[in-house]
Amino acid sequence: MAAKQQQQSIMVATAATAPPATPTTSSTTNTSTSSASSLSLWAVVQPFVFGGLSGMTATTVIQPVDMVSGVWVGGEPIDQLPKLAWPIKVRIQLQGEGVKGKAVSPLSVASALLRTHGLGAFYTGLSAGLLRQATYTTARMGLFNTFMRALETTQGKPGIAERALAGLAAGGLGAVAGNPCDLALIRMQADGLAPPTLRKNYSSVFDAIIRISRQEGVLALWKGCGPTVVRAMALNLGMLSTYSEAKARFEPHLGANSTSTALASSAVAGFFASFFSLPFDFLKTRMQKQVPDAKTGQMLYKGTVDCAIKVFNKEGALAFYRGFGTYYIRIAPQ
Repeated sequence: MAAKQQQQSIMVATAATAPPATPTTSSTTNTSTSSASSLSLWAVVQPFVFGGLSGMTATTVIQPVDMVSGVWVGGEPIDQLPKLAWPIKVRIQLQGEGVKGKAVSPLSVASALLRTHGLGAFYTGLSAGLLRQATYTTARMGLFNTFMRALETTQGKPGIAERALAGLAAGGLGAVAGNPCDLALIRMQADGLAPPTLRKNYSSVFDAIIRISRQEGVLALWKGCGPTVVRAMALNLGMLSTYSEAKARFEPHLGANSTSTALASSAVAGFFASFFSLPFDFLKTRMQKQVPDAKTGQMLYKGTVDCAIKVFNKEGALAFYRGFGTYYIRIAPQ
C-alpha cells in the first residue's frame, strides 16, 4: 500500500513539473496553410510577370530593327533627324498617304545613324516601347496562361479550338489595357514626320499621354481601340494557338523542350500571327496616327471601315500587307 501511494505521488509530481504541451499540430497546419497561400498567389501572378518580362526583353532585342527606317520620308538629312525617328514598320504603313521622300536602304540609314548619333540612337524611344509591353503583353500573356490553366483543370489537355478561344479572349482584353500606351507611342513616332512648326515634341510617353488626354479628352487614349482589339485577337490566334500546335508536332522530330523545337515553333507561329494580324495593325496605325485637320477640324478617316475602304480604293488590297517582312521580324521573337 505504501509503495502504491509513493508511486502515485511520484506520478503527480512529474506531471506538475513537466513543461506544458505545445500545439504542434495546429502550428504545423498554420504554417502549411500560409505556404500554400503564398504558392497559390505566385501561381496566379507568375504568368503575368514572366509574360511582361518576355515582351520587354523581345522589345529590347528588336528595337534597332524597329528603329532603322528604310526611307526617311521627311526629306531631312540623317544628321537632322528628330529625337524619335520614324520606325520602319510604321513608316511603311503610312507611306501611301501622300508622303514623299527619297528612298534609301536600311543599311545606309543604319550606317548614318551610327556615324552621326552613335549606338544609343538605335534605342531611342525604348522607354515607350517597354511601357507598352509592360501593359499590353503582361495582360495578354498572363491572361492566356491563366485561361489555359483553368481549361486544363476543368477539361484536361485543351485542344486547338480551346487554345484559339483562350488566345482570342486574352488578346482582346490585353489590347484594351494597352491601347493608351500604344496610341501614345504611335503619336510620338508620327510627330517626327510632321513639319517642324507643327510638331508636338513630346518629351516622353507619359508627357504624350497627359497632353493627349488634356487636349482631346481621356477617351481619346482609346482611339483606334476597335482595330487594336481585333489585331491583338488575330495576333494571339495566330501566335499562341499555332505555337502550341507546332510545338506538339515538332517535338517527336526535334526533341521535347529543345532549342530547335522552340525556334521552329516560333518561326511558324510568327508567320501565322503576322498573316492574320498585319491588316488590322495597318488600320490601327492609320487610325491612331490621324489628328484633326488644322483648318477644317475634320479627321481623314471617319472610322475603321471608312479607313479600310479608302485604303483599298486608293492603294489596293496589297497595301494591307505592306511591310510584311519587317513586321514578321518584329513579331516572331515575341
